[in-house]
Amino acid sequence: MLVLKRLAALAATVVPGILSATAAFAAAGQPSPWQLGFQPAATPVMENIEWFHDRLLWLIVAITLFVLALLVIVMVRFNAKANPVPSRTTHNTLIEVLWTLVPVIILVAIAVPSFKLLFLELTIPPADLTVKATGKQWYWSYSYPDAKIEYDSLMLKDNERKPDQPRLLAVDNALVVPVNKVVHVQVIGSDVIHAFAVPSFGVKIDAIPGRLNETWFKAEREGIYYGQCSELCGRDHAYMPIEVQVLSEKDYATWLEQAKKKFATDDSGPAKTQVAAQ
Repeated sequence: MLVLKRLAALAATVVPGILSATAAFAAAGQPSPWQLGFQPAATPVMENIEWFHDRLLWLIVAITLFVLALLVIVMVRFNAKANPVPSRTTHNTLIEVLWTLVPVIILVAIAVPSFKLLFLELTIPPADLTVKATGKQWYWSYSYPDAKIEYDSLMLKDNERKPDQPRLLAVDNALVVPVNKVVHVQVIGSDVIHAFAVPSFGVKIDAIPGRLNETWFKAEREGIYYGQCSELCGRDHAYMPIEVQVLSEKDYATWLEQAKKKFATDDSGPAKTQVAAQ
């Protein structure tokens, strides 16, 4: 009895801590311990992806159970012991019509929301902010064309991280965007193929040298969200994370003013040389 009381007391102490830690991880836009599903959605696109995934999963489970039931019925009712004299039936018109029409109806029911989701991702609405992400071996460079700033984003080493920063995900200079604003992201690679992926945003697009790909997101909650390069790009592929900080409009304006001083691009170009007439 004493042992049970101690175990109950231990559980009461440890379990809330585990749950709170798990919630903290999930709220931070990164993988959480024992996670099975998606990271919490932070954009309309990711919310639609979750909706489609969950309903498709239930449909697949129903089809799997139905097929399993058919297999069991066939094994039980139509084995050699139960039917020593096999049936000579060659076809059944009703069954053939059903197993043709029903899969077609199911596929159409899957295709309609699938295409709707695809067009939602590919159709970029009028943007409030444009950001260019360039994949390099092995880090990301971000530029804000309208603000004329550009900077590199490298993963923090273990001796550089703060206690609350996740290992292999935290960076020195994060991509910073305002909340509830449409962010138009231009993605390109400078050397090999990379991929810009942020799970909580439902964003994943290849960064290809010589080709400018485009995507978008609209983060609806403030916070820090993490992603990674999702295309095998060489030796340090696992060490080029993506960190996105979503700030309020006021905090973003403050950051932007500081960034303009710290990361201003140099558009002056080389000085022209006057050539004397011979």
